[in-house]
Amino acid sequence: METRDNALNKTALVVGANGVIGRNLIEYLEQLPDWNIIGVSRRGGKSTARVRYVAVDLLDEQDSQEKLSSLTEVTHIFYAAYQDRPTWAELVAPNLAMLVNVVNAIEPSAPGLQHISLMQGYKVYGAHLGPFKTPAKETDAYHMPPEFNVDQQQFLERRQIGSRWTWSAIRPSVVCGFALGNPMNLAMVIAMYASISKELGLPLRYPGKPGAYNSLLEMTDAGLLAKATVWAATDERCANQAFNITNGDLFRWNEMWPKIAAYFGLETAPPLQMSLDVVMADKEELWNRMVEKYGLENNSYKDVSSWKFGDFVFSWDYDFFADGTKARRFGFHEFMDTEQMFLDIFEDLRQRKVIP
Repeated sequence: METRDNALNKTALVVGANGVIGRNLIEYLEQLPDWNIIGVSRRGGKSTARVRYVAVDLLDEQDSQEKLSSLTEVTHIFYAAYQDRPTWAELVAPNLAMLVNVVNAIEPSAPGLQHISLMQGYKVYGAHLGPFKTPAKETDAYHMPPEFNVDQQQFLERRQIGSRWTWSAIRPSVVCGFALGNPMNLAMVIAMYASISKELGLPLRYPGKPGAYNSLLEMTDAGLLAKATVWAATDERCANQAFNITNGDLFRWNEMWPKIAAYFGLETAPPLQMSLDVVMADKEELWNRMVEKYGLENNSYKDVSSWKFGDFVFSWDYDFFADGTKARRFGFHEFMDTEQMFLDIFEDLRQRKVIP
């Protein structure tokens, strides 16, 4: 494989280090011998022999400069931070500002900067707005703004001209992996919903739109995504390119849902459309009793539930998938069986005593 840098000392700045994407990226980088790792997030983290954590308010330009401009050793920025807002338009300003503040702090002070990796998603294709062209390709036209993913990429494209560094834009589907307190964690939504259903003696009903039970979709395993992100950041063929990164298989909930129910020892019942954000709003007390009853880790109900995101994903009554062949043509050949991914994550959550 052609690489830009065969030296042992590459330093990754992982921005959004506590999210499902950033956390899994750090875990993967820790397995590689030639990386130093700095994790950046609002909350910071507990530093280890391999990972140094820095707590930064990326919306604060001054705080970003003070905390990041001294990190002169950074060679690769992996940007996976995200701030949620109530509307698509309101997402633009904070999410663009955070990226700009990171680049403004690091680029002038890190002479060895080689690459900036931007984490995106299918919002670039308008997937969040309604039925979109499938399979989506990296060459598809942008849609009418607002769209912060596009603004972020265009900022990097402009900034890169005449620079020594390159960029890549990584576009996963729904990312599944372990992380707490994350607003976009579908596997956790399903695991919590199933655990509470079981506690109440209920079958596992699909809660989304009727059409969504039969639509065709795909997922992206967080571990697979980490490998692809590092590959795109270090293989010179990937300079200034966007890549869809997916597990490589497609599924429908009507086939996956009974298999998920079986893992939890549950029967299914016919789908019933309901907002999880509404019906699970009063379940905190029940959850706290379950934590006590099953000796679970004492995680707050808020940190283990992303009901709004579940409602969002389960509302897609249209096909939701992209063409993943570009990454394969450029040399990335990893894949993941989605059913196995879900079962592995549920098992991991049990081992960690997050769910019963």
